[in-house]
This record gives sequence, structure tokens and C-alpha cells, in this order.
Amino acid sequence: MKIAVTGASGLIGSALVPALLIDGPEVLKLVRRQPEAPDEIRWDPARGQLDAGELAGVDAAVHLAGATVGRRWSASYKQKILDSRVSGTRLLATTLAALEPRPRVLISGSAIGFYGDTKDTVRDESGPQGEGFLAEVVRQWEAATQPARDGGIRVATIRTGLVLSGKGGILPPQRLAWKFGLGARIGTGEQWQSWITLDDEIAAIRFLLDADVSGPVNLVAPEPVTQKAFGRALAGALHRPMPWVVPGFALRLALNDFADEGLLIGQRIRPRVLEEAGFTFGARTLDEGLQIALAG
Repeated sequence: MKIAVTGASGLIGSALVPALLIDGPEVLKLVRRQPEAPDEIRWDPARGQLDAGELAGVDAAVHLAGATVGRRWSASYKQKILDSRVSGTRLLATTLAALEPRPRVLISGSAIGFYGDTKDTVRDESGPQGEGFLAEVVRQWEAATQPARDGGIRVATIRTGLVLSGKGGILPPQRLAWKFGLGARIGTGEQWQSWITLDDEIAAIRFLLDADVSGPVNLVAPEPVTQKAFGRALAGALHRPMPWVVPGFALRLALNDFADEGLLIGQRIRPRVLEEAGFTFGARTLDEGLQIALAG
């Protein structure tokens, strides 16, 4: 078995590749720089460059590449967020569809940003597209996989929530803030947060490589929590107080539109497709998730 992976140096990709290698397949990493190892293939999504011959014999692909979202958005950076997802996805999907034989499955990155602000409403994969920049990014991102579908490849788009890991993502900066007594509620604290441990994220991707599942799949734990509850649980796990409040206006001044779409909205998301397919979560509750993530 041969699996191609993009975004292999990111938080999720850097954990996924060694996990895949344990199972024995050959893993090819698509990189934008000059390849430095036999298992690396150069591609340039911005220029539409990917040599299909180097993907010959690939049985599956996991596409995780894309510009980071968690920073202040300028108009040019918003365009980069969109282009880095849509152009790369379309190039990969088109290239895979042209192979003979074709790969059997493409697992393509996505995000729960699709649902916009759900407030207190629980959404599963049948829920409608929400409003906002990220919701539109996700719509175009997922639509860019269509060439693979048209080529008869099974496609699952993984709508990932907040990934909990001691090695990257949202936890390390929050852990540092709590350590120095700067733990804080964000805005009202009533906004829902849908999370998943890095371990379960990797396990779910491996599960979807073989499971007969296609279309959108929410990669979130079954029990989302409010931001206030998240902060209290983290404070308890670290044995530190949470004395502060960061008001919404301060976040908007610092982070522009990202504050409203990344920190101050609520996303109460259910992993219906994963659960109905028989996936077993290693961490269903936040306390379990924090214990696993903080130990890593």
C-alpha cells in the first residue's frame, strides 16, 4: 500500500505519518521545497505543478496542506487562506483522478468553520452552511475535491474542530498563559467549542482510510463545551486560577475578523457520521481529552 500525504510537517501531518508507517504502507510526502529524502515529492499548488508520474501506484491520499488560520486577517491573507486550500485541493484531486489505476480514497482536510456560528444549536453533517468567510472557504475547499469524485475515487472531507495537543495548536500558548496566572475567559465564555484530541484525529483519519464513508465527516469529540467550561477544565488540570476576562472588543482590535469567526462564535458540533460508522473515541469528555493532551 502506498499513501500520499500533504501537510506532513504540520501538527496533524507530523503525527499522522509515523502512525501510518506503523501499519506498514509506504508514505510519500508532498512538499513545496526541494525534496531532501526519497519519500518526498515536490509540488507547487500555486503554479499547478505536480508530476502525476511520481504518484503512480498510490492507493490513497491524505490532504492536510493549507495556510494557518489562527492569526490576524488582512485582505491579502484571507485570499491566501482561500487560495492555499482551493488550488492545492483541486490540483491534487485532478492529478489523482488522472492516474491509472486510480487511488481508492482521498481524505481531504476541511473544518467545522463550514457551520458558522451555531450558537446553542447542535449541528451534524446534515446541517446547512453557515455565514462568514470561513464558511465560504470550506464550501469552496470541499468543492475542489470534485475531480476526484468524478474519477470514481471515494472522498471524505474531514471537518476538524479544535485539536488538543501538548505539541502544538491551541493548548501550548494557553498552558503558558495559565502557568503565569493569565488564564482568561474569552468574551462571554458562553460560545461552544468543539474539540478533538490529536490522538483521536489521527485514529479517525486512519479509520476513514478503510471505512466505507464518503462526504463530510465531523472530526470532533462527542461532548463539546462552552469556552468558559473549557477554561475552567484547563485551569483545574493545571491547578491554576482563571481570574481574567478578555473582552470581545480587545480581541477585535488585536485580531480583526479572526476574532469574530475564530474565537467569539459558538460551534456545537456532533460527530454523527463517525459514530454511526463505528469509530471509538479515546477521549469523549474534555477532562479525558486534556489529560491525554497535556501528558503528550
